[in-house]
Amino acid sequence: MYNTKAYSAVSETSPLSSTTIERRDPTEHDVQIEILFCGICHSDLHSVRNEWSEFLPTTYPIVPGHEIVGRVTQVGSAVTKYKPGDLAAVGCLVDSDGTCPNCKAGLENFCPNQILTFNAPDKHLGGVTYGGYSDSVVVDERFVLRVPTNLALAGTAPLLCAGITTYSPMRHWGVTEGKKVGVVGLGGLGHMGVKFARAFGAHVVVFTTSPDKTEDALRLGADEVVVSRNTDEMQKHAGSFDFILDTVAAKHDINAYLNLLRLDGNLTLVGVSPNPLDVAAFSLIAARRNLSGSNIGGIPETQEMLDFCGEHNITADVEVIPIQKVNEAYERLVKSDVKYRFVIDMASLKSE
Repeated sequence: MYNTKAYSAVSETSPLSSTTIERRDPTEHDVQIEILFCGICHSDLHSVRNEWSEFLPTTYPIVPGHEIVGRVTQVGSAVTKYKPGDLAAVGCLVDSDGTCPNCKAGLENFCPNQILTFNAPDKHLGGVTYGGYSDSVVVDERFVLRVPTNLALAGTAPLLCAGITTYSPMRHWGVTEGKKVGVVGLGGLGHMGVKFARAFGAHVVVFTTSPDKTEDALRLGADEVVVSRNTDEMQKHAGSFDFILDTVAAKHDINAYLNLLRLDGNLTLVGVSPNPLDVAAFSLIAARRNLSGSNIGGIPETQEMLDFCGEHNITADVEVIPIQKVNEAYERLVKSDVKYRFVIDMASLKSE
């Protein structure tokens, strides 16, 4: 084992602060990565504050962070895909059983025995896994991803969660050239959804409650922007969408968007509302519509997404901060005061 610097929270009411944690020495199948950038996901905040206690209670101390980009510093004797000096990334998962049908299909994100990057049982050291708000991380080679060398590293970090969370359902539901695609909400997830839908060749419509986001939505690649509180604007699009990606993490009228789908259209939820959404049966049966959910992506698809981003020069719009401002960033995140993702420059941790 070795010690590395990190930021952790010791209770649901305490701020994140500097600490030292233990990492395992690399085994024969492991890759050790010096972390250069780590994105801040809203799920980091939920976990730190134990806001998902009913289904994913937090074990303290917690070191969050699952949008990790860095450089390989050491590899185990059996590692074949990486060597010291390579750029590498780690997303939401660091292990799974590898034997279940989902794992064999490259869908480790649906493995019943998946190991999350933080706040999950650590089978190597005991306790729980620690995430990317730290100097380094050691991960099984199977869960390490290649980073296209043409991409800005800070903007690449959020692709490991926000990117794959929006890319995967669009791929699964066949978003391609000529499709009409809606993106509900223009935040960390929504802005990536716009970029991917545009790159896939779709006609992209952003739905927002904020008229002042119109200019930014068009800049990001939207063809149209609809203020969702305007019933006349909404009615103009009734029954016309092939696919809608709903990124809103709050209770809202889901039926207003289901009614915009054409025959056999699909609406996929990726935002996690703390309260159940009321679904009217007729919103679905009137046009054989589909309501689904999606959860990140498997390792093969995450690599596919990174490669796609490399080909199309897609990264997240980020605000880079030193780790010393992470608590301030959390407060701003609650207010949606960021365009569109905070990313920590981990070089700032060296001064602790």
